[in-house]
Amino acid sequence: MIRPLFTALAGVMLAVLVGTRGGSAADLPAAFPKDPREVLERTCFQTGQGWSENGNLRSDVAIVYGVDPGLPARIGTWRDRGYRIHVMTGVSWGNYQDYLYGRFDGINHENEAQTDRAGRKISHGGDVYYMSPGVNYGKFLCLGVQRALDAGAEAIHLEEPEFWVRGGYSEGFKNEWRSYYGEEWRPPHSSVDAQWRASKLKYFLYRRALQQVFDHVQGYNKTSGRKVRCYVPTHSLLNYSHWRIVSPESSLARLDGCDGYIAQVWTGTSRTPNQYRGLLRERTFETAFLEYGAMQNLVRATGRTVWYLNDPIEDDPKHDWADYRRNWESTMVASLLQPDVWRFEVAPWPERVFGGRYPAGSPDPKPIPPSYASELQVVCQALNDMDQKHWSWDCGTTGIGVAVSDSMMFQRGDPTPSDPHLGGFYGLALPLLKRGMPVTPVQLENVGLPDFLGGLRVLLLSYHGMKPLGPEVHPPLVDWVRRGGALVICDDDSDPYSAVSEWWNTGKFSYSTPRLHLLDALGVTRNLVGTTNGSGFARVGRGSVVWLRENPARLAASGDGDVRLVRIVREAVKRGGGKWTETDHLAMRRGPYVIAAGLDESVAAPPMKLHGRFVNLFDPELAVREDPTVGSGERMFLVDLGALRGRGARVVAASAKVLPSEVSARRFAAHVEGVARTPGLLLLRLSSAPKRVMLAGVELTDFRYAAADRLAWIRFANESRPRELVVEF
Repeated sequence: MIRPLFTALAGVMLAVLVGTRGGSAADLPAAFPKDPREVLERTCFQTGQGWSENGNLRSDVAIVYGVDPGLPARIGTWRDRGYRIHVMTGVSWGNYQDYLYGRFDGINHENEAQTDRAGRKISHGGDVYYMSPGVNYGKFLCLGVQRALDAGAEAIHLEEPEFWVRGGYSEGFKNEWRSYYGEEWRPPHSSVDAQWRASKLKYFLYRRALQQVFDHVQGYNKTSGRKVRCYVPTHSLLNYSHWRIVSPESSLARLDGCDGYIAQVWTGTSRTPNQYRGLLRERTFETAFLEYGAMQNLVRATGRTVWYLNDPIEDDPKHDWADYRRNWESTMVASLLQPDVWRFEVAPWPERVFGGRYPAGSPDPKPIPPSYASELQVVCQALNDMDQKHWSWDCGTTGIGVAVSDSMMFQRGDPTPSDPHLGGFYGLALPLLKRGMPVTPVQLENVGLPDFLGGLRVLLLSYHGMKPLGPEVHPPLVDWVRRGGALVICDDDSDPYSAVSEWWNTGKFSYSTPRLHLLDALGVTRNLVGTTNGSGFARVGRGSVVWLRENPARLAASGDGDVRLVRIVREAVKRGGGKWTETDHLAMRRGPYVIAAGLDESVAAPPMKLHGRFVNLFDPELAVREDPTVGSGERMFLVDLGALRGRGARVVAASAKVLPSEVSARRFAAHVEGVARTPGLLLLRLSSAPKRVMLAGVELTDFRYAAADRLAWIRFANESRPRELVVEF
């Protein structure tokens, strides 16, 4: 994750540098018993330290950060506690001074530090520079990766291949330009064409470096007989575009040896302000929902895997716990409303969550509130149960997408950057999402994959702020329209990047904008007229297309731009045979779980009301609620008690890892373990009241039973060691 405040990471990186351990193997508690489902790697967390009580979240996987000489010892402390082991290292930056100063290959590589227009190296702190990777950089990364392979890592995570838009002025980058383009380097700010070409080169350089590492791991697998996987933890395309960073994004899924991604979406990315109805403000839930959707679209129909990251705090340590908690609940609900994904990174750096004090720098920073510590662990354990086959929406119209392309990152720099608030995207997506419609980003680079556009009724597309990277994206769009899709093009053709030297205006093509190539392919160039009121629909096969002659960024900046857009999208939905529905909420059932978000800036409607008896997993008391309502701005992660099947004893929720070892008509036994010195709470469904509860051989008295719901609440203090809990009833 990008650290805007380097000091927020200083403690973690220090631990990596010195090889901090949680204690020798002899000092560690016994390993937790084997969970037969952990092979699914449902949950994980990343840490720069050895095992510690504050980091003991009992996920399936511990991702150990850093490839320094202390790595094997750190790995050992987690493996000895029963965790599966992955390893993560930075791609664009790290403590890579051996490469920088020539100790790796005898060549000084300081000229590969990313450099801005003023000649300043772009640093992550000191001489930890963001790199412009030369041909040997990927080979250098392979050395550290080999250390992880030798230590027995089951997967390698190559984090954040990032090239800042403001970079592109180093001598190393100039040399790469000459080699790649066969021409003299041009300052990226000198023209839109130069900026575009610089971004395409940045995109290529990190793809090349990663392919070198993927190839190394695949070679190792062939000789060793192992099957070590490679993943790329990365921010979403939306966030990188918003923050003015170039990364390979969707192209990585097509590289040999890339097994998928971690979607690095969290409060820090999702609270980035955007515009809606002319108001610039934070919209954490809505932004997170769209970011997670964009990341899911990187792997949908590719066979790759994605984990969704959530962070219980964020990189900026100056917020208070109430802020962290409110925003974490928003990102968590946003991630759970993506039913195709059921793997999660539950925390980066858990030690800073359970061991930190915030707000940093305040007169009286506080440790994590016990209620939040309990809530976090309840949710972390519930995430292990998200592989639910049956799910359904309760919301507005579904089947609506907004096209995105990696080229959004290419138009963010001088001399004429696209809208600073990413209005080219949010101007199309937010008007629908705010009306309760689960709009999804649709990756243009993937539209040719089989059934990638399946389930979409309406697609919104603008080439203002991005461009298609090749003409091959248009035939699948045309085929989708002909089969019944409704395409809404929103563009006023004023984007200066239409003039860059690219496929639509070179060789056999001479279009002034790629929009015209698409309309030609659709066969409607002569009879489709730009409109501002939606009257210009044209039939194409069983589908339709309309051109709304507007800049979507101006729609976002306008007080009524959303109304103008929605009028046309409503008509597109109806032409496609769909039903238009607006709600003030998004809600979904996933098996016995209900995930709900009440929307502000939405339609006027009574609060959403659920019928039945539920337990809200965001409630640290796990109290039963009857017929709850979801008001504006509320977030809920519920267990529907009426949807729990069977009458035997079962775990409903717990703020600790609970692994049952015996479930019979009169006895429930399990091993339990959590983060030390946090509240333990186990909610069990039992056929009758507990007669006796024992924990590690000691009788517990802090429990109660509600016969109406057949629920027992059992309380204890968490410890970071496995203990046997026995309930007789």
